[in-house]
Amino acid sequence: MAKTRYEHRCSACDATTPRWEGRCPNCGEWNSLVEQVVADVRGAAPAANSDAVQLASIDPSAGNARPTGVSEFDRTLSGGLVPGSVTLIGGEPGIGKSTLLLQVASALSRTDRRVLIASAEESAEQISRRAQRLGVAANAITICTSSSLAEVLAVVASVKPELLIVDSIQTIADPEISGSAGSVSQVRECAAQLVSYAKTSGVAVVLIGHVTKEGSLAGPRLLEHLVDTVCSFEGDRHHALRVLSVVKHRFGPAGELGVFEMTAEGLKGVADPSALFLADRQPGVAGSVVVPILEGHRALLVELQTLVTPAVFGTPRRSAEGVAAGRLALILAVLEQRVGVLAGSLDVFASVVGGVHIQEPGADLALGLALASAVTGVPIDPLTVASGEVGLAGEVRQVVHSERRLQEAARRGFRRAIVPMTGPEAPNGIELIRVATLAEAVQALGLRTRERAS
Repeated sequence: MAKTRYEHRCSACDATTPRWEGRCPNCGEWNSLVEQVVADVRGAAPAANSDAVQLASIDPSAGNARPTGVSEFDRTLSGGLVPGSVTLIGGEPGIGKSTLLLQVASALSRTDRRVLIASAEESAEQISRRAQRLGVAANAITICTSSSLAEVLAVVASVKPELLIVDSIQTIADPEISGSAGSVSQVRECAAQLVSYAKTSGVAVVLIGHVTKEGSLAGPRLLEHLVDTVCSFEGDRHHALRVLSVVKHRFGPAGELGVFEMTAEGLKGVADPSALFLADRQPGVAGSVVVPILEGHRALLVELQTLVTPAVFGTPRRSAEGVAAGRLALILAVLEQRVGVLAGSLDVFASVVGGVHIQEPGADLALGLALASAVTGVPIDPLTVASGEVGLAGEVRQVVHSERRLQEAARRGFRRAIVPMTGPEAPNGIELIRVATLAEAVQALGLRTRERAS
C-alpha cells in the first residue's frame, strides 16, 4: 500500500532533501526549498510489462518525419515533425518564436491538417491580429487560451489535432501539483504529461520555452531530457536575420541550421544564406576574410572582421562577437610567439558579420589571417577564403568536410583557398594554397610580420 511522505525540492536546481533547510545543499540558493507531497511506492509489486516487442517486428517507417510546408523549418528538423514527437523551441522574448510556429500552423492548415495552439501568454484576439498581419490561413487552426493543463488536454481530446503548440511551457500549470506556473515542479510535471500524451496519441507536440539571461532554457535540466528535439531560435532583434539550430534530435542529426529573414510579412526562409551574409561586404578592407564554416550538413560562407587600435587604457581590450573569446586569445598568442605579429599593446576587436556564432575550430586560420591583416594594414584578396585549425605550435590542421566547404566557396565565385597541407583536392575554379603553419599562410598572402605597416 502506498504511503504518503514529504520532501523538499529546490526550485532552482531541482535537488531534493528530506527536511527543510534555509539554503539548498546542492546549489547554495537561499530560501529555494519547497515542501511537496510524494507517494512512496516502495514495496509495491512490479507490474508485468505487456508492451515488450521484438525489435525486428517494429516498422521504422512509422517514425518518418512529415513536412510542414515551411522549407527551412523542415530542413532543420530533417524533413519535418514526426507524429508523436515532442519538440522544444527556446529563444529570447520577441525573437519570433510564436510567429514562426504560427506560420508552421498556417502551412499545415492549408493541407487540412488540424492544429491547436494553446497560448497562456496571449489572448485569442492578439493571435488573430498577428495572423491577419501575416496573412495566415487559419481555417484549420484552433486557439485555446487557458493556462490549465487539464483544460488544454480536454480541448485536445475534443479537437483531435495533428499538431499541438504550447506557448509556453512555463505558463501552463497543473492545479494538482504544488507550485505556481513556471516553477521547477510545474514545468517538469506538465512537460512529462505532455510527452506521455504525445507518445500515446501520436500527436506531434511543440513546446515554446523561455530562456534565462544567460541564454539557457529556463526550468529544470530534466526538461531537455524529456523531449525528443531541442531547438534554439536566435538572432539580434535589431537585425532581420534569425537562425534556428538543433541542439538535440532523436530523429536525425543535431547541429542542423535553418536561416530566416524577419520581414513585414513574417519570417521568410533564406535558401542561400551565404549570399545574405556576404551581400554588403566591402572588399579591400584590412582585417576582413571570408571563412567557410559547417553548420550541420550545410556549408556557409561568412565574413570574419577584425580591428585593432592603440590601447587607450593600461590593459588592452579583447572583444569577440561570434567567435569564442578563448580562441581569440589563443590565436593572438600564436601570432605573437610563432609568427611575429605583435598585438599585445593593441585593443583587438573580432566579429562575425550577420550574427552567426562560430563554434568550430575551422575558423582559426581565417581569424589569424584577419588579425595579421588588421595589424599590418594589408588587405587580403577579397576572392580568397581560409579554412583550418591552428595549434599552439602554429601548425595548421585539417578540418572535417573540407570538400563541402571548398565547393561552397567555388559556387560563390571565390578563386583561392588557404588550406592545410593535408587538404583535399580543389574543386573546379579554386586554386589551393597549402600551408603547414600560420606563419606560412601569413607569408603567402604578403602580410608583413611587424607591428604596424608604415
